[in-house]
Amino acid sequence: MAKFKVILSDPTEGISKSIELEGHRAAPLIGRKIGDIIDCTVLGLPGWKAQITGGSDKDGFPMRPDVHGGVRRDVILSEGPGFNPKKEGERR
Repeated sequence: MAKFKVILSDPTEGISKSIELEGHRAAPLIGRKIGDIIDCTVLGLPGWKAQITGGSDKDGFPMRPDVHGGVRRDVILSEGPGFNPKKEGERR
């Protein structure tokens, strides 16, 4: 089964918490999309809610909300997550 490393951050307090999930504990995260709000009771934090804001695959490629499914796609980027242009107007 899948193995997840979940990092919960609270920017107002400046703290973050890291949790590793695998097996049946990771099942509630499978099939979720970027932007979904999950109940953190499945993470062992009752009363908390969290929004999925991104992630990366096993090779470090960032997830993007505009690429659907668990696949890699060739996309031309001019801005956004996963691309940091070195000069103005650069696209890849």
